[in-house]
Amino acid sequence: MKRAIVVGGGIAGLATAALLARDGYSVELLEQNDELGGRTGSWESGGFRFDTGPSWYLMPEVFDHFFRLLGTTAEAELDLTVLDPGYRVFFEGADEPVEITADVEETVATFERIEPGAGERLRAYLASARETYDIALKRFLYTSFQSKATLVRADVVRHAGRLVSLLVRPLDRFVAGYFRDNRLRQILGYPAVFLGSSPDRAPSMYHLMSHLDLADGVLYPQGGFVTIIQAIARLARAEGVQIRTGTTVTSIRTAGGSGRRRLNRTRVAGVTYRAADGSVHTLDADVVIAAGDLHHAETTLLPRPLQTYPQEWWDKRQSGPGAVLVYLGVEGQLPELAHHSLFFTDDWASNFDAIFGPGATVPDPASIYVCKPSATDPGVAPAGSENLFILVPVPPDPGIGRGGIDGDGDPIVEKAADAAIDQLAAWAQVPDLRDRIVVRRTVGPADFVDSYSSWSGGALGPAHTWKQSAFLRGTNASKKVDGLLYAGGTTIPGIGLPMCLISAEIALKRLRSDRSTTPMPEPL
Repeated sequence: MKRAIVVGGGIAGLATAALLARDGYSVELLEQNDELGGRTGSWESGGFRFDTGPSWYLMPEVFDHFFRLLGTTAEAELDLTVLDPGYRVFFEGADEPVEITADVEETVATFERIEPGAGERLRAYLASARETYDIALKRFLYTSFQSKATLVRADVVRHAGRLVSLLVRPLDRFVAGYFRDNRLRQILGYPAVFLGSSPDRAPSMYHLMSHLDLADGVLYPQGGFVTIIQAIARLARAEGVQIRTGTTVTSIRTAGGSGRRRLNRTRVAGVTYRAADGSVHTLDADVVIAAGDLHHAETTLLPRPLQTYPQEWWDKRQSGPGAVLVYLGVEGQLPELAHHSLFFTDDWASNFDAIFGPGATVPDPASIYVCKPSATDPGVAPAGSENLFILVPVPPDPGIGRGGIDGDGDPIVEKAADAAIDQLAAWAQVPDLRDRIVVRRTVGPADFVDSYSSWSGGALGPAHTWKQSAFLRGTNASKKVDGLLYAGGTTIPGIGLPMCLISAEIALKRLRSDRSTTPMPEPL
């Protein structure tokens, strides 16, 4: 039985460990934090329970496929609820918000009401999004790009001209070709932020995201996103995975590399780790999968000569945004907010330039995202109260600082949090919001470095620009150390929980020498 070590207990690490164990490996998973989940964590205070990271459940077919690989289903493991409305959008200076419901026909009617003729154009836009999504799912998401045959498949060649155009044309210009009203453009452009980018920097290939939220709809797992982590951890343990928390990997060990012939190439040998009591240990392995931050794995856990992606490689890459996160427990009801609410400033260009441009600074005002899971899940807040999660996109800069409890975080973080709370109160017309807050915690970019070894303090990973997408994003295996692979949102196929599950499957496919572009047969 081959031995595998997975470094990192987020969703990608747990998924990779479960799949490898199912495939016959002896697997140990090492997580530096005391709790599993990584960014997909949970925090409780005063009767409120907060998801600390991801909060959008999209691409349900990816989740279900993953669970089926392990002999079960998403329906059996999770209690999923369809959100209706999917989300509510507040616009700077507008009299009322716009709701995106679970019924695509209602959304078509909403677009038509805002801009005559936009309803039918939305149908065409969504048809294009669906076609692009289907090609991506079939050819570009479940592959390691080891085989060039991926790029010469008949369906890819047939759409080659259009696909190239979608890669080099920014999303905001693509959307502008369909719609004139700025509100509609913002609704269709904002998914770029979920990909760690902005509408003027993300390729229009990612208009496929609109198929996910406008056509497929938005779901929510009752109990919060931590239930996804709990389900995968449970399945991993059932497959025999040994999980160790509070265990920090300090180096990836290697052997060989003394000659030029392939038989003498450097191979992975295991890891060195520091236990919670400070003692140092080694573990042997035939395979190591680094499922945490790729920058940390490459530049910290390996010596410079064995780094596929050394610091100078990262210096030429663009991080996705950082984030100031605000968790609020609020007394009383907030009917003004949906489960998901978006607050868009009118001047997006300066908003995104503040985050990604030279001389980056915290936007003021910012386009923010607010999640109120208590709209759907009664278990996340005391009766009669609301649970709020606010995300303020900021530059990926640890210098912005750390968060804290009850306003005791670093000044820039708390100032951004205060501005977001006041913006929410004013735009949603909740003037007494600040007075009703009974629980408050903030998180800043430096916390992402401390907790997740995050490159540059980014909240998501490398931005999905055209130079950092698909086969241009990098490889999921070391080019210098045989047996060292990568999984998670910082490698292929990219950012987001579904992408992390797919990255786990791609790692297994690579170990199997499976160069197909489609999902693996179910069950594994």
